[in-house]
Amino acid sequence: MNFNEVAFEFAAGRVDQLPESDMPEIVFSGHSNVGKSSLINKLVQRKALARVSAQPGKTATINFYKLREFRMVDLPGYGYAKVSKAEKDRWAKLVEGYFAQDRQRPLVIQILDLRHPPTDDDLHMIDFLYRGGFNFAAVLTKSDKLKKTAFEKQIEYYKDIFSTIEHVPLIPFSAQTGLGNDEIRKLIEASIANFKNTEV
Repeated sequence: MNFNEVAFEFAAGRVDQLPESDMPEIVFSGHSNVGKSSLINKLVQRKALARVSAQPGKTATINFYKLREFRMVDLPGYGYAKVSKAEKDRWAKLVEGYFAQDRQRPLVIQILDLRHPPTDDDLHMIDFLYRGGFNFAAVLTKSDKLKKTAFEKQIEYYKDIFSTIEHVPLIPFSAQTGLGNDEIRKLIEASIANFKNTEV
């Protein structure tokens, strides 16, 4: 599967702007400033396909990136305190509207900062994905920021958090070192292959 042939396709700010789901969509969800753009850029080996914002909470649209065999769907980062309630409500409506549609969604990548416990918003999102029956994985970013002992401690902490949910891969990731990049790519490939098999 070619991850390097990719282009920005569309940004949707309202539910009625969402494009037709005519190919598998790999969805990226996470707290504002969790390293979502850096993860997307690393996966496709581009420096600035997904813009890394200096202002957290600036991405207010669902951004679609097209590859040969699938799309990457970048949801707005949630949980940024300085955004108005009206804007938060608009984002929530947009994201809920996206998930309410019957779309080809083999995998949701839920992104968490390995250095910190999940926020309430993170836990709500995980609960939503679990209860909704979505196939999802947890990618733990910023893993290069921790020394070996702290890294291992946090991995065990997250394993414990996810111990009650079966079949959720936990993948430590670093945009700096590339740790986890190949593993995430393989997971995306396998998820799309499984999805296509079940669709037949």
